[in-house]
Amino acid sequence: MVECNSVSLGDVVDILTGNPFKSAEYVEGEDNPKLLRGDNIAQGTLRWDNAKRWPIGKSDGLKKYALKAGDVVLAMDRPWIEAGLKFACLSEHDLPAFLVQRVARMRGTKRLRTDFLRYLIGSKAFTAHVLGVQTGTAVPHISAGQIKSYEFDLPSLEDQESIAVYLGALDDKIELNRRMNETLEEMARALFRDWFVDFGPTRRQMEGATDPAAIMGHAFPPEKATTLAPLFPAKLGDDGLPEGWERKAIGEFVDVLETGRRPKGGVKGIKAGVPSVGAESIKRVGVFDVGKTKYVPREFFKAMNLGHIKDGDILIYKDGGKPGELRPAVSYVSNGFPFEEFCINEHVFRLRLDRIPQVTGYCALTTDDAFWQMRELATGVAQPGLNQKAMKSISIVCPDDFGLFSKFSYIASPLIDGCNRNAKQNQTLAEMRDLLLPKLMSGEIRLNDAEAAV
Repeated sequence: MVECNSVSLGDVVDILTGNPFKSAEYVEGEDNPKLLRGDNIAQGTLRWDNAKRWPIGKSDGLKKYALKAGDVVLAMDRPWIEAGLKFACLSEHDLPAFLVQRVARMRGTKRLRTDFLRYLIGSKAFTAHVLGVQTGTAVPHISAGQIKSYEFDLPSLEDQESIAVYLGALDDKIELNRRMNETLEEMARALFRDWFVDFGPTRRQMEGATDPAAIMGHAFPPEKATTLAPLFPAKLGDDGLPEGWERKAIGEFVDVLETGRRPKGGVKGIKAGVPSVGAESIKRVGVFDVGKTKYVPREFFKAMNLGHIKDGDILIYKDGGKPGELRPAVSYVSNGFPFEEFCINEHVFRLRLDRIPQVTGYCALTTDDAFWQMRELATGVAQPGLNQKAMKSISIVCPDDFGLFSKFSYIASPLIDGCNRNAKQNQTLAEMRDLLLPKLMSGEIRLNDAEAAV
């Protein structure tokens, strides 16, 4: 049985708010420490894209604000976003970094382990506390005092360690799957680039390669290389493409290109039904933030004649970016990820192709060239986006024998489908972790029972 006693967070945590670094002194260069601001914190993770940096030569006297691996950080302005609480735990990969104002840094003390603290802050109970005490309308915010006021039942240090180790094992598996997905997708994209962007097999022949394995780049068993190598022309034409290959508009191969829709008045306040995915959720294969899920009533879903999603669909960020800027993104649906049943709204394209396998189409539409075309073809100022005409005009390089597209898909599909399979497992693991935490803390279930259930 887990032994607990009721405490306030302020009694057992070392909390610090950040320093008001002057933006005029920000610098470039990865050798300079990063500045952790609220914008860098998402739900349970850190985002260092376009991170601000502080001159390493001006770090004297800032030791107090230097972050350490294991520190738990919480955004104090807009601490709650639609996806959930803006908190994260730092790793060695995030350092060196300094804490900026309006961000709270928390560390455990003699009574509270820091590795347990991360799960306490990520709990639904603490999220409910933040929602209950945050103030402000235009910019909701929370104070250090309000953070400290959170009351909870504190398990013994021994139980904290056991819970943290157990939940940490689930997190380790989630992180392993995430990294595996990065590798799987990069393998598929690297192969696509070699065949259809860099024309590697053709260039290697032009450089004198004659052995099939050498033509294919030693990436394939001899018997497979012997089958594939003859499908690639021996030289490039005047247009820079392998002889006989040409650029064609994706519109020549479109079987389905459609958007979905939402009920009149939008989906705000609809808490159940069929998931409805918008442009903000289109990232890449195997990536979806469940916390942003919106819904449409099942009756509305049944009445929709467009926008029902099936495994194998390519989903494209149609519009919804910042003024004057389209942020191209493409995803691929399989293995019931992100949902077994869902639809899209009017800001997402659903694409199915004819003569080009769906995985091949996904890889073709995620190249730098395809994204460049999307940005160039986007229309609108207030909300730039792609219409159907623009989407269909995007060109891709096509071989003279479309069987090569199928052979690529045969190799790449297990990689891309593996991304979605791992992501589906991560959804289950995250739900399990969030469900188990309060039960473990309260003693409702024992660790041995939780392990058996998993």
